[in-house]
Amino acid sequence: MATITTGVVLMRWQLISAVLMFLASTLNVRFRKADYPFLAVVSSGLGIAASCWFATGLLGLSADLPLIWAHVKDVTMEVISQAPPEWPMMLP
Repeated sequence: MATITTGVVLMRWQLISAVLMFLASTLNVRFRKADYPFLAVVSSGLGIAASCWFATGLLGLSADLPLIWAHVKDVTMEVISQAPPEWPMMLP
């Protein structure tokens, strides 16, 4: 019993993302049958996001969003600072 509990505790995010993938797939099928194409696309997007979350969790990758945003900002400022002064050109 302790082994099952430990496995569930360690795999909780992967289990949640697997359930989200299943629900997104089920909703996608139902929305397509009910002729709601927009909701089918939204549920497909949620399924893709859940599968990416599942894969990154299995690989042990984590996304530190504030760190990624700070890096994007630094790179953007570096590119802008090295741009020539006449760039971007104003159109007449």
